[in-house]
Amino acid sequence: MSFLTIYSIYLLILPKKLIGSIFDKIFTYFYLAIIFIIIYFSLLAEIPFWDEFGVRFNFIAVDYLIYTYEVIENINQSYPLPLIIAILLGLVIGTFILLKKLNAFRNTFTSKISLGKRAIYAIPILIVVTILGFTMKNKLADFSNNLVINEVGKNGAFSFLSAFQSNELDYQTFYPTLSDKEAYPIVKKDLLQDNQKYRSSVFDDISRITAGNGIQNPNIILVAIESFSADFLTAFGNKGNLTPNYDRLANESIFFTNLYATGTRTVRGMEALTLSVPPTPGNSIVRRPDNQNLFSIATILRQKSYQPYFIYGGDGYFDNMNNFFGGQGFDIVDRNRGNPLSEDIKTHRYNIADNEVSFENAWGICDEDIYRQAIKYADISSKNKKPFFQFVMTTSNHKPYTFPNGRIDLPQGEREGAVKYTDYALGKFIADAQKKPWFSNTVFVIVADHCASSAGKWEINIAKHHIPAIIYNSGNNAEKIDRLTSQIDVMPTLFGYLNWNYNTSLYGKDINKTKSGEERAFIGNYRTLGLLKNDVFTQIDDRKRVKQFNVSGADRALTEIKNKNNDLVKETISYYQTASERYKNGKMKER
Repeated sequence: MSFLTIYSIYLLILPKKLIGSIFDKIFTYFYLAIIFIIIYFSLLAEIPFWDEFGVRFNFIAVDYLIYTYEVIENINQSYPLPLIIAILLGLVIGTFILLKKLNAFRNTFTSKISLGKRAIYAIPILIVVTILGFTMKNKLADFSNNLVINEVGKNGAFSFLSAFQSNELDYQTFYPTLSDKEAYPIVKKDLLQDNQKYRSSVFDDISRITAGNGIQNPNIILVAIESFSADFLTAFGNKGNLTPNYDRLANESIFFTNLYATGTRTVRGMEALTLSVPPTPGNSIVRRPDNQNLFSIATILRQKSYQPYFIYGGDGYFDNMNNFFGGQGFDIVDRNRGNPLSEDIKTHRYNIADNEVSFENAWGICDEDIYRQAIKYADISSKNKKPFFQFVMTTSNHKPYTFPNGRIDLPQGEREGAVKYTDYALGKFIADAQKKPWFSNTVFVIVADHCASSAGKWEINIAKHHIPAIIYNSGNNAEKIDRLTSQIDVMPTLFGYLNWNYNTSLYGKDINKTKSGEERAFIGNYRTLGLLKNDVFTQIDDRKRVKQFNVSGADRALTEIKNKNNDLVKETISYYQTASERYKNGKMKER
């Protein structure tokens, strides 16, 4: 519509004497070539985008405009870029040849009609385009519970522009609400554990004192594994023997078997694991402005005199990760490509030098290299006799799925090979760590950031959020936690195993202190938000709609419920509303 509008205005105002001039021909052919390039490029680009995310262009595509290095390198390493460019140019040239043969330009540069007659054609076009511009919304295509059907009905370019315009969503404007006086008591009642009490009687203060008598402060290494779906594991039925090391560690660990990621992107996993907050609508908090000094696990760790590190094998400028982690007091270890931290961030940033890298692709250094960095900084902290916490983010299990040769028996360039290499590197990391003097006093939390894919039959595919997590080397007996657990509960549960006393404003709970029947998991996908509880999934979206589904079977199939459970509706709204407003109004900040 925008292209048609611009050219209609051009034809309307072009002086009669310039029709058919060199300027007119250059502008027309150039403008038409640009349109064809955009149309064909979006068509070609949508194919790998759909393959990766299972949707039309959305806010992820908008975000990727910012991070050109990673995206261009990933495309170059994943696809035959010269061939794609050749196909694109061939399609454009072929289209011009076809139009020429069809005499499509016969009257283009010879019909010198008056301004008045041109207006007769142009004004209706401009009126229709204006009306459509105000009335056409991308979400009008979301007419069913089936995500694939909804997405097929959309246009890629229009979806891209729509995402560009609505990269943030205000909860109060778009979602169902309750009064704060009703919402906060619901949340506070659900959050309170038997070993906790609220610090004040203020109705919207969720800060709690957690009682514990533990004096042990072990080192903690949190490994977030890229796109590590539960169904890659033998424990969940995979027959490919892709994860022998993780499977072995799971049998020696506290193993979460019924855990669900909050979202479908790395920044959502980071948000859940560090802020322990439901996935509020729009962008992850990791990517939002003014996200410094939030109450996070770093706040609690500093209460215990830990120095937290964020260790990442790419440039942490990507997805605003460095500013987010630095803003919470983490020291940064990354591949600094010249993108500086915000001047407001007061932290240390350590570069991963070229001579410390054995293999690297678009997203960063291989998992073996990033684990060597973790061991390096663990050695430094241990030497300084200071308990350390590390958030280690891996990247190898990401397209283009490349890794060092000679490690595993599967080829490069495919997801299964990347999964097996990821597992290989993890096993080597644990073996290397076991040789260190600090190992006996170090707990490892190894969890996925999100699943490998979220596409499927439903708008939110619960089975595509099922992720594994283990707490290894904690000193506790190995056990399986089969209770429903949210990704935001992982770190509070760890603190419970350590028997810590601490102050908290997190939304996550210790699953072992959660009463039977009160387990819940938060799952969202940017616009649609949900709460899974007692095999009922309550879903709210940015059209103020509320739906409920029964959840059943291994594929977590959804069957819509006509008579809704209003208590679950209110609980769902209360959690997302209070979390959104607390961030917006600064109540999530440290006090």
